[in-house]
Amino acid sequence: MGRERSGVPAAVRDWAVAIGVAALLVGSGLSAGSSTANSDLLGYALLAGGGLALAAGRRAPLLVLAVTGLSAVGYQAAGFDVLAVSYLVAVYGAVRAGHRTVTVAVSLALLLALHLTALIVRDEPVREAFGRGGGVLEIAWLIAAFAAGEAVRQAERRAEEAERTREETARRRADEERLRIARELHDSLTHQISVIKVQSEVAVHVARRLGEQVPEAMLAIQEAGREASRELRATLEALRDDDTTPPRGLDEVHELVETSRTLGLDTTLTIDGRQHDVPAAVDRTVYRIVQEALTNVARHADATTAAVRISCLPDSLAVRIDDDGKAMSATAPLPGLGLLGMRERVTALGGRLRAEPRDGGGFTVQAELPVDRTS
Repeated sequence: MGRERSGVPAAVRDWAVAIGVAALLVGSGLSAGSSTANSDLLGYALLAGGGLALAAGRRAPLLVLAVTGLSAVGYQAAGFDVLAVSYLVAVYGAVRAGHRTVTVAVSLALLLALHLTALIVRDEPVREAFGRGGGVLEIAWLIAAFAAGEAVRQAERRAEEAERTREETARRRADEERLRIARELHDSLTHQISVIKVQSEVAVHVARRLGEQVPEAMLAIQEAGREASRELRATLEALRDDDTTPPRGLDEVHELVETSRTLGLDTTLTIDGRQHDVPAAVDRTVYRIVQEALTNVARHADATTAAVRISCLPDSLAVRIDDDGKAMSATAPLPGLGLLGMRERVTALGGRLRAEPRDGGGFTVQAELPVDRTS
């Protein structure tokens, strides 16, 4: 996390803690003094270094644990009997990062090393070196630091789990809302539009059989009914496109091409390269891009031909749809909801989308989607 809830950058907080601990250790060393000769400079350097090492605790907690432990042994050997505050902070950070077993092992080794150092450097009797009351206090501080780190780790894990649960709940509610809208559209509009479509077609058919001129208004109603029926069907398919419906992808693109041909558009499909297994999200996105692009060509482009090319590359999948419609680069159309939806799908997968008129006329939709073969 780059920032905590307080809004202060994490690096600033880490350095503030490191400098504060280093100052505390150096101050304690100055007040206590060294019990050995000619070792003050080294001891103070180890005191300060152990504290400043905490600045890297967020990035390398185990390394900082080792550095602060060695510095504690070092300034103990230099004659400074100072509580290893920097090591306690490092224990908190390592346990918070989830390294509990390693922290316990290193802490036990450090306690042993500190007592052996007192035995060797201070030339204390064995019973006195291992039985000093300070050892009990050190263990108590270690337990407290360990417990604090574990408590924060558990709290952060619960917060992350709650966040994931909220996201899953939001997605589930969005899916339920989409299905509800789809059902309402189906119940309220499909029947009425079908009636209008059938009645208008019957009226046109009867008028032609009787040799009467079909009114332009009736032809317009007939065409509007067909168009509304197609749009409603496409909307319902998009709303119902969730995990409960069979996914449609690369294998069904040829159906889109055949459908566009029935609408009078001379469409070709070219697939380059060897088709590999691709993630389901990429598979569905390719289908939706081709579907939306061909739908736009049939409705708005006033085109006679369209070309769909899918290139299967080693680490990506490229899709390109070209038409010979009336779009010109000088009069680029405003992006509609279809293009915005395509761009959102492609961007969500880490890909790139280009949709624009060509200089020589016509429109091009080109997308490149990354494919992770290892996933």
